Amino acid sequence: MTFLKKLGCAAAIALAAGAAQAEAIMNDWSFNPNGGGKANAQSINEYLDVNGNAFIRLTPTGGTSFSFTEHGVFNISQADSNGMLFPVNYAGGNITATLEAAGTGNFSGAFAFTSGTIRMYQNPTAQYNTAAGIYGANLGNLIGEFTVMAGGGGVVDASGNPTKNGQVSIRAAAAAGGLAPGYFFADNGIDMSTVKNTAFAFTNANTVGTPTRRLVNEVACQFAGFTGPGCNGTAYANKPGQYFFLGNNGQFKFADVPEPGSVALFGIALFGLGAMRRRVK
Repeated sequence: MTFLKKLGCAAAIALAAGAAQAEAIMNDWSFNPNGGGKANAQSINEYLDVNGNAFIRLTPTGGTSFSFTEHGVFNISQADSNGMLFPVNYAGGNITATLEAAGTGNFSGAFAFTSGTIRMYQNPTAQYNTAAGIYGANLGNLIGEFTVMAGGGGVVDASGNPTKNGQVSIRAAAAAGGLAPGYFFADNGIDMSTVKNTAFAFTNANTVGTPTRRLVNEVACQFAGFTGPGCNGTAYANKPGQYFFLGNNGQFKFADVPEPGSVALFGIALFGLGAMRRRVK
């Protein structure tokens, strides 16, 4: 095999390995709810537990199609459903998140996200489910910001409510520097704030029949900018096919961070391939 072919194969193998790693779920990573570094971090087998609520607005766009927006507030109190609650086992460490997202779909069909932002916070005063800020979910230190990537989603019924036990998935990415240092650590010891990260959220989303007044005020009126019932002096009630609240519980996971060696191999292969191409011109 010629040197050029060998380099081409090396680059292809490295690229394939990198793609596979990007989609693999990270196991055995570490999280420190206080941002105090890896030494005092909690070992995470696979995921952070996520619970919260979201306000959905649907806009019919012709036929069975619709566009939608979602505004959500979430509490992250433990990992791997292990009962080791962050506020209890760490001084402070109340972790929350907000979601702003948009997408498209079809009634009695599938929907998918097109854009959005997930922001994660560490709030030492544990104000989630209060009137402070936005339902207490956007207070404290911003420790992670993710861009929602196109895709994911789920299946909805004729009213736009998620079906199949409300299964919804979101894929998002954080650029290098998108995570605050001292909180998230890969199993190879890398502080994940120094590299790009891909994350996945998997939740069960089911309709909240009677949302509380605080939830309506904080999430629909304040966060989503809704001006309809509940925000204009009249009583709020979900309106199927137009707007409604969902309750969410699920998991937040990271994709594997590539080993430094595999990144170096890919870079060397591409460098060598480029050098060879310059020589054969």
